[in-house]
Amino acid sequence: MSVHSCSVNSYTPDEMMTIAAARLIRPGCVCFVGIGVPSAAANLARLTHAADMVLIYESGAIGTHPRVLPLSIGDGELAETATAVVPLPEIFSYWLQAGRIDVGFLGAAQIDRFGNLNSTVIGGYRKPKTRLPGAGGAPEIAHHAKQIFVVLKQSPRTFVAKLDFCTSAGFINGHGERARRAIPGAGPQAVITDLGVLKPATGSQELTLVARYENVSVERIRAATGWPLAVADRMDVVAAPTADELRVLRDLHKRTEIAHASNTRRSKKTPRPAPASHVNP
Repeated sequence: MSVHSCSVNSYTPDEMMTIAAARLIRPGCVCFVGIGVPSAAANLARLTHAADMVLIYESGAIGTHPRVLPLSIGDGELAETATAVVPLPEIFSYWLQAGRIDVGFLGAAQIDRFGNLNSTVIGGYRKPKTRLPGAGGAPEIAHHAKQIFVVLKQSPRTFVAKLDFCTSAGFINGHGERARRAIPGAGPQAVITDLGVLKPATGSQELTLVARYENVSVERIRAATGWPLAVADRMDVVAAPTADELRVLRDLHKRTEIAHASNTRRSKKTPRPAPASHVNP
């Protein structure tokens, strides 16, 4: 991977992760995306090399071109810049379950060696240490999208030997179990972290380290994984961000910061309506 790159000291691990994820999106791709890093990566791809991609959010926005990153799937920015807005059932039945989604972009709190995801609880389900946002549309996306890209930071707390709860199925126990259960989508085809990129191995479908970032050692990545991490025989080094990729990503984040700060100030200035007075008859 030889592209003109910036100094290795001029970008953050989060920026590298976002840019590496964005590079995986192909022009013309129909992409079902969530909030956070997946949204940033998908919009970076749209603003750089994949201007004709179709961006879909769970709220019903199709072909949206947000000027800033949405705070939630219900952010008005998505509807205002969309080619169309359709009811939620149509998003799932016509687009997702009918196999019209090329890529589903997901995050998670935990992932295991076979790409199964937890976004529900940390700890026991009935008395969890932390109750997370929950499944949302993730299980359906993981089930039906032609392929899944997962984006999350890598540490022993996120890359675990056993999930506290399985929210979305990856390869289940591997070795063809997903196919035996007749799950239509191909499952997680890339896991992009702040340290490198993992892909499922042929046959076992166990996540295997196939690429690392500059100045990140294999030993460091292994130490950040909660199971004995398999490493590909041929290890790629992902090229550092280009100046253009960093400029577009930072401009996007800056616009987002300014827009949301402005909205917060306006909401604080808006007086709350006085409580209705009750008059006894």
